[in-house]
Amino acid sequence: MGQDSRAQVGGPAALLEVRINARVQPVHRGDRYEDPLAFLLERDFPGSAVTGGGTLVSGDGEPLSCAIDADVVGDRTAIADAVVELLEAQGAPRGSSLAIDHDDARFFGSTDGLALYLDGTGLPPEVYAAHDINELLDRIHIALGETGALQSYWEGPADTALYMYGPSVAAMGEALADLLATHPLTVGHRLLALS
Repeated sequence: MGQDSRAQVGGPAALLEVRINARVQPVHRGDRYEDPLAFLLERDFPGSAVTGGGTLVSGDGEPLSCAIDADVVGDRTAIADAVVELLEAQGAPRGSSLAIDHDDARFFGSTDGLALYLDGTGLPPEVYAAHDINELLDRIHIALGETGALQSYWEGPADTALYMYGPSVAAMGEALADLLATHPLTVGHRLLALS
């Protein structure tokens, strides 16, 4: 739809900038946040469309946060309310924000983050050979239950990081305690609360 068509639907487009305080890889940003947002905007605010996204990474490539931009047409308050409702339902962490045409940022978020760092190089070779990381991921999912969800991961030079988000860091840590104390792949693990 061209600029003229969008203007006829609901006036000139405004720039929506969403910053999500989640450590997610680009593919996970798309699946969890960007694709649902694109669907919402196109369905509920005709003429609106996601125009891009990106991931902020550290010097060694670890994801730190992500962003989504869109051209939006329609009532700004209604758009902001709908975007916040959707992204919070998708698990966007506290400290996320949105702005329309660079107006004051509106902060939102419904979860806290917990990163689990696994030793990717320092365990005995037989531990890596005998244990499948996917089996551990399945057990983490089961252990977390309703306390949180694994949103993404990152394979660094020495560690593998798993990024989990839920209403309470303490509750997620408690839910994972037995598994982390007993699984061979979690020896030497580190837990980090994400802000």
